[in-house]
Amino acid sequence: MPRSKPFPTKRADRPKRQREAEGERPVPQSGMITAIQSQVNDPDRVSVFIEGSFAIGVARDVADACGLHQGQVIDDAGIADLLAREQLNKATSAALNFLAYRPRSEGEIRRRLQRGGYPVATVDAVIDKLRSWRYVDDEDFARRWIENRAAHRPRGARLLVQELQAKGIDRRVMAEALDEAELDEASDALTLARQRARQLRDLEPEVRERRLTGFLARRGYGFDVIRATLKALREEPGDEPSSDPD
Repeated sequence: MPRSKPFPTKRADRPKRQREAEGERPVPQSGMITAIQSQVNDPDRVSVFIEGSFAIGVARDVADACGLHQGQVIDDAGIADLLAREQLNKATSAALNFLAYRPRSEGEIRRRLQRGGYPVATVDAVIDKLRSWRYVDDEDFARRWIENRAAHRPRGARLLVQELQAKGIDRRVMAEALDEAELDEASDALTLARQRARQLRDLEPEVRERRLTGFLARRGYGFDVIRATLKALREEPGDEPSSDPD
């Protein structure tokens, strides 16, 4: 059996087309800009030609910000600045697209951009831009997250903290948002337990309480709240079934 070719591990071993697909295009060489042309498929981008050969495609706004024009001699420092501005522009566009679906925390945006391969300095610059535009605000995000949960899917403070931690929210910001929300865990837990208990009314009391305990624990309620809720349920008469809170 013929030996298979080894998997290429070095950048130089990979074919040019593959490197370009992975975003590893060669750095343009310095020289005179001989043409700047609008791109056919995207009029908001231009192709920059140096010494008669295509060098790089950039956003039109980036080209304007750099003052690019035909006949200009651009050195290595100018090319480095152009590449950095283009990278920042792409990262900013990626962040704005990510924000289009719903509000995001800083941590979510950072992770998204880092997964996209953007360096830390570029990510930091994007976050600074979004802050200045008030497109990202972790304090407001935490408040809205808690309000939304309370209105549609009530849960205990413990689970809310876990969710906000997963979003990268700072502990101080979480604590302030929870204090401001003034959650009534006892009331919320009892309401949820009543609804759930109606779905479990055919079970033996011990089994029902065990199921309710697990249900409330998964919703983030502590043992003291769960114990008080079960005690309150025992003292209530039976009720008709209702929709499952899940």
